[in-house]
Amino acid sequence: MKDTAKPRALRGIAKHYQMFIDGEWVDSKTEETINVVNPATERMIASVPKASREQAKDALEAAEEAQPKWEDLAPLQRAAFLFKTAQLIWRDKERLARLLTSEQGKPLFEARAEIEGAASNFEYYAEFARRIEGDVLPSDNPHQTVMILRLPIGVVASITPWNFPSATVARKLAPALITGNTVVTKPSSNTPLSTIEMVRLMEEAGFPNGVVNVVTGSGSEVGDELVTNKITGLVTMTGSTDAGRTIMEHASNHLPKLVLELGGKAPFIVWHDADIPWALKCAIWARFWNCGQTCICSERMYVDEKIKDKFVSAFVRMAKDLRIGNPLDSDTDLGPMVSKEERETSVSFIEKAKEEGDKIVLGGQKPSAPTKGWFLEPTVIKDVKQKSSLVQDEIFGPVVPILEVDSFDKAIDFANDSKYGLASYVFTKDSTRVLKAMNRIRFGESYINQVGPEQLQGAHTGFRQSGLGAEGSRYGLEGYTQLKTCYVDWNDKPSLSYLFPYKSK
Repeated sequence: MKDTAKPRALRGIAKHYQMFIDGEWVDSKTEETINVVNPATERMIASVPKASREQAKDALEAAEEAQPKWEDLAPLQRAAFLFKTAQLIWRDKERLARLLTSEQGKPLFEARAEIEGAASNFEYYAEFARRIEGDVLPSDNPHQTVMILRLPIGVVASITPWNFPSATVARKLAPALITGNTVVTKPSSNTPLSTIEMVRLMEEAGFPNGVVNVVTGSGSEVGDELVTNKITGLVTMTGSTDAGRTIMEHASNHLPKLVLELGGKAPFIVWHDADIPWALKCAIWARFWNCGQTCICSERMYVDEKIKDKFVSAFVRMAKDLRIGNPLDSDTDLGPMVSKEERETSVSFIEKAKEEGDKIVLGGQKPSAPTKGWFLEPTVIKDVKQKSSLVQDEIFGPVVPILEVDSFDKAIDFANDSKYGLASYVFTKDSTRVLKAMNRIRFGESYINQVGPEQLQGAHTGFRQSGLGAEGSRYGLEGYTQLKTCYVDWNDKPSLSYLFPYKSK
């Protein structure tokens, strides 16, 4: 490992990190950098290179050159690199968790869980080394066999978000690599350090040069090159629905495969026969986990009219008791939002709710303490209309609208009344309602009497404008492969008589 692989001190306080291209740690050719800011303190903690389009192309070319040799390895050989990476993540769990909290703002206990999830992703997909399965099928013709193979796509461009920068990159890299692809990954400019440190551990694990590359920079330049370059065989992106549309448009010239996890607007239905104390705890977690900056967070609550007043009062009391503070402190429940811009977006929803006459029963402001950081109080708004922006648009912050419903069928109809379709929650003890929800709520995931996060063996996928393809599970793995069908004739005396009725001359 070169000395430059380690972050260098910058201005005596912050550190400077480099990109990883073709086995080398490099800076931007333009010498431009991006500042990484701690959202709890508003202080710069590091800088990363602002890569040029040319460097993104260099990374793709390195991945393209490395891919054939990586594919030629037996899956078990590739798995060894993944298992080693997982071991190194477990070894460095505390360091990685503290770095994650410092750049993203989530409480340390959540960061630790995310790092554990990243390690588990590498372990889970390494175990697929013997289970990358195709099919052997009977032919329509005698003495022939039909075989369907799963082959790697080639070069994968991975574009990851700021809300789960460690777990998400692991969930993309691990299945891509075990199936024989090579990868260029671009993290969010808000949270690039977690991805860089992950790739640093992959270098330590011994991955060959060019198999894994990381470039940092803007979406309009670096991201666009990754999406539009014909080397890219698959683009996997987690982000907003608008960003997904842009990627689809820009990728249309050469039509790479797309796996897109996009926006969410999860409904949270609580019926009168539910275990109410448990449903309350789950409702708090589902809304305020990661300060509401989670694609499967509860974004709107539908409460049975029979229990609405009692449930809302209890929910407000519990939300009010959440401890806001330094996310590195062990007793902090709610950290800051990731950036000033994200906080302003959530505040704009609150202001619009005021204009529309909705009733804010808790929060809605920046807390009096801490005085620094992009914090926002847990905010509860009731008596909201189904067609309001609070109910229809993704908030992605610690703000939740609550609506009263008078029938379970109406709750399902309201839940489905959304352009999104990622996650949903239902709390009821009635088996008929459970089955009805499972079959009629048109979302990729339904959590029945429990909350997330999603599990490795579950397919994380969305309906409508929540994305394309799946992540996690064997279905996510299959998304990083392409099918090839082979028709094999093993006749001793091959004949085309079954196709061509012409007599031999």
